[in-house]
Amino acid sequence: MNQTLIALICAALFLVACGEKSATSEHGAKPAAKVELAGHADHGPGGEKITHFTERSELFVEFPRLVAGEKSAFAAHLTRLADFRAIAAGKVTVILSGGGQPDEIFASDVPTQPGIFRPVALPKQAGRRELAIEVRTAEFTVRHELGPVMVYADRKTADATGEEHEDGGIGFTKEQQWKVDFATAEVVKRALRPAVAATGVLRARPDGEALLTAPAAGQVQPAGKFPQLGQIVKKGDLLAWLSPRLGGETDYASLQAAASKTKVEFEQAERERARMESLFKDEAVPEKRLFAARAAEASARADHDAARQRLGQVGGSGGVPIRAPVSGLLADVRVSPGAFTAEGALLFHIVDRRALWLELRVPESEAARLTAPGGAAFRVDGIEQSFTIDAGKNGRLIAVGGAVDATTRSVPVVFEFEQPDPRLRVGMSAKAQVFSAAAREAVAIPVSAVLDENGTSVVFAMNHGESFERKPVRLGIREGDWVEVIEGLEPGQRVVSRGAYLIKLAATNTAKIGHGHAH
Repeated sequence: MNQTLIALICAALFLVACGEKSATSEHGAKPAAKVELAGHADHGPGGEKITHFTERSELFVEFPRLVAGEKSAFAAHLTRLADFRAIAAGKVTVILSGGGQPDEIFASDVPTQPGIFRPVALPKQAGRRELAIEVRTAEFTVRHELGPVMVYADRKTADATGEEHEDGGIGFTKEQQWKVDFATAEVVKRALRPAVAATGVLRARPDGEALLTAPAAGQVQPAGKFPQLGQIVKKGDLLAWLSPRLGGETDYASLQAAASKTKVEFEQAERERARMESLFKDEAVPEKRLFAARAAEASARADHDAARQRLGQVGGSGGVPIRAPVSGLLADVRVSPGAFTAEGALLFHIVDRRALWLELRVPESEAARLTAPGGAAFRVDGIEQSFTIDAGKNGRLIAVGGAVDATTRSVPVVFEFEQPDPRLRVGMSAKAQVFSAAAREAVAIPVSAVLDENGTSVVFAMNHGESFERKPVRLGIREGDWVEVIEGLEPGQRVVSRGAYLIKLAATNTAKIGHGHAH
């Protein structure tokens, strides 16, 4: 919520900062006096605007129609697509080639401000040329091939060529885009799978979770370094000792003493029995004495065994050993060294995170569509991205319930997935789509690009780098972060995928903000 508020405030500040100037179309013309706004020259009649993308960068360039023998200033706005921030440093080169003439190259090594480079072209030959702009940064080098451009013989001919028309789009300058959480995405064709909506929760596998409770009331003692939250343990590791609280005046020391005493008595009875057997063999004692010695030995052995069992119930080295029954992560530690705990109280919670279960509930009305679920996509609160489970790749279908729950009127569906994202926690609630059929090709955009305006789905499409248009769309199936567009967009267009609400706000002030720059 705070990030959204900050973004809106930033947008408002930049809207106010922008000068007032009417919008122009991508290749149209706007009659105006040649003035400069904080270093940004109006290109006057015939100004060109071109937007071009590579895999690494976006170029939005403005320049006047080129005339042989005249200087023409380019305003190249460069955006790094990895984070949609301004390219703050690098070298920008304008290249005119083809037309049977030598290449003409004009470069700028320093931006006038982060993201905006101003190479000045002075073409020598008139005619049709191919225009390219090369961008070299410390991270990458790309070449924007912008296609054919005309170099006119004189300014009068240049200004008289082409029609003038107004843009009419929603203005949002590059300077504004770079300062807020903003991004665009291409409308593409991609495979999407029909799905049904479901809700659920993340669980550990039944054999991958252990809740260790106290077998008796007593005091928890460390067994070396005491376990800590988030620690990785292995099956069989000794986590702690539990010294039970015994009834009456009995304590651990007295049980140890009793075990030692009965051991001595048993060993003495054992020696006496051996002595009687030797004497009886020599006919020095009657058989009755031998029987008595054997009986005394058996009684001493029984007393010693009982004492050892009582001591074993309390445990060795000061208590009952608390060992990890599974390998995994200590997800919860409820006790501290020396603390007293009640019988049955939770001591440690161990989770094996190598694989988790996604337990979903599909509404009764949609259950009939789940003949063979092929996976699921789900989201959890606090994480923007969605996660996908593909049966046979990173997960598998565990089960689909055969009955409808009488209380929730839903059918359970359980998936297991491996190597879960470390941000996912056992117990998290999830909103999901369960894939109900095979994938089919569809025109798709990111879900984040869609705004709901009183039940109407709306996106903001890019006309060019600083101009956008509101477009109602009809949506179809959704898979993870992508949604099908049945009507309203075509592949190759670009839509605002982050910051669409800011464009909506800008639309209310379009007449004022236009495309003015504070360069």
